[in-house]
Amino acid sequence: MAKLKTEDKEFELKDNFILRPTLEKLDVPFGCDDGKCGSCVIEVVEGMENLTDRTKAENEMGLDGNLRLGCQCRIKSGEVRISLI
Repeated sequence: MAKLKTEDKEFELKDNFILRPTLEKLDVPFGCDDGKCGSCVIEVVEGMENLTDRTKAENEMGLDGNLRLGCQCRIKSGEVRISLI
């Protein structure tokens, strides 16, 4: 089981789970599903290694450091702590 944490919430997720359904519960806006709009950017505070690698869409958008698109990443396992932007 994987865990996704925010400052005040914690969710247990299946390994290799796409983050979008959980992020929708946190009111992260989604304007598309393919990583072109950039509305679902999240900041990964801890556990970047527990997410899948950046996708082509994330690289094309120029995201680097600890920023990811919520529609593009899956939690592989372990814990990930995020901050909502």
